[in-house]
Amino acid sequence: MSEAPRLPIAAACALGALWTLPNTLLGLIAGVVGIAFGAHAHYSHRDLAIVFHRWPWGPGGAITLGNAILHTGDTLDSPCLTYAHRAGHGEESEILLADHERAHVYQYMALGPLFLPLYLLCGGVSVRNRFERAADRYARHGSGWWPWARPPQK
Repeated sequence: MSEAPRLPIAAACALGALWTLPNTLLGLIAGVVGIAFGAHAHYSHRDLAIVFHRWPWGPGGAITLGNAILHTGDTLDSPCLTYAHRAGHGEESEILLADHERAHVYQYMALGPLFLPLYLLCGGVSVRNRFERAADRYARHGSGWWPWARPPQK
């Protein structure tokens, strides 16, 4: 890729990170508290996020807050089931947790402080939530992270 296209992408990423900074600060505070209980952090360029692994609370899996990902396991590159599959809405192949959470990072960067209220209005952590379905879609296909995007036609 030439330098010309990289500059606008980098600028968009920087603006998105700034726009979602209040959410990221929540994630960083929670992550730093987790470090006191055994979590460790690193920056993931691929995921555009600071990832806190072995975060000690929660039912397992991960939660994204802006450009911070709190993860209970050792690596985001682990397979997981889609929300639809877990809810019995059909058989779907496993996805990578990293891809699912990266979609949430993109959603946060686009919506900034509007993300959390919209996410909760759409149903919170559930198969009905368009944000979760879009993150699963992105993890399966590598596109379609926008919650109001049309699903690919079969």
